[in-house]
Amino acid sequence: MICVDNLFTGVRSNIRQLLEHEHFEFLRHDVVQPMLIDCDQIYHLACPASPVHYQHNPVKTIQTNVVGTYNMLELARQVGARILQTSTSEVYGDPVVHPQPETYWGNVNPIGPRACYDEGKRCAETLLTDYHLQNGVEIRIARIFNTYGPRMAFDDGRVISNFAVQALTGKPVTLFGDGQQTRCFCYVDDTVDGLVRLMHYEGDEASEPVNIGHPGEVSMRQLAEMICEIVGAPFEVDYKPLPTDDPRKREPDITRARRRLGWSPRTELSAGLRRTISDFSQRIANR
Repeated sequence: MICVDNLFTGVRSNIRQLLEHEHFEFLRHDVVQPMLIDCDQIYHLACPASPVHYQHNPVKTIQTNVVGTYNMLELARQVGARILQTSTSEVYGDPVVHPQPETYWGNVNPIGPRACYDEGKRCAETLLTDYHLQNGVEIRIARIFNTYGPRMAFDDGRVISNFAVQALTGKPVTLFGDGQQTRCFCYVDDTVDGLVRLMHYEGDEASEPVNIGHPGEVSMRQLAEMICEIVGAPFEVDYKPLPTDDPRKREPDITRARRRLGWSPRTELSAGLRRTISDFSQRIANR
């Protein structure tokens, strides 16, 4: 197994336990630059997923989504590898169909502050589909809904890490807008299981996108209350204006994943949050 990362949002310590394994190799590389390695499967996960990170350098973000995906597709074409693209629920934008099936085309602002990520991922899906149709490259497309779990970065700006760090350090939790906007959160073990199943799926419709996410919809206020309760912190809120183009609701229709992959998430939100918060707590104590 070869792990390729430019470490923009990742850290080597996350794979410390793998570095000495005889079948694991780490290569520091940016997929915006072409590469040629021998492989039979490519899990293309490159791209910052947090608004804080992907809006830091929006041109770089869309380069990663478009040029980086092109380079990975060229690698797949040259070596005959199957490639799985981690797309995102953000391709649905601020949806007018709820919950969102893979057949929904989305409601995305192509010139908004989130477009480098949203439209970049949509373009990546187009590139994969065209490489499949034109060059016969075997593709898989996973539309991932919010994933969380241990080893999330402290400052990545995603809501679970924000709430956990704030609650653990005695600060009010930050809610944007009225806190009633909803999301669904899938524990990392379940997401990885879904990706592996999709990579190995052999059906006739294997090139079609598949939603990978937990359909348990929860409001941001409910999530903040859950995290404060687990931490044992008082529920104090710092309200801020809702960011531009922030979706009001998001929930996956996972009928396709259930039928084709035999997949559905197993980890309930409360259990996953406890594991995640325990990890945050240990790392905060060691800082």
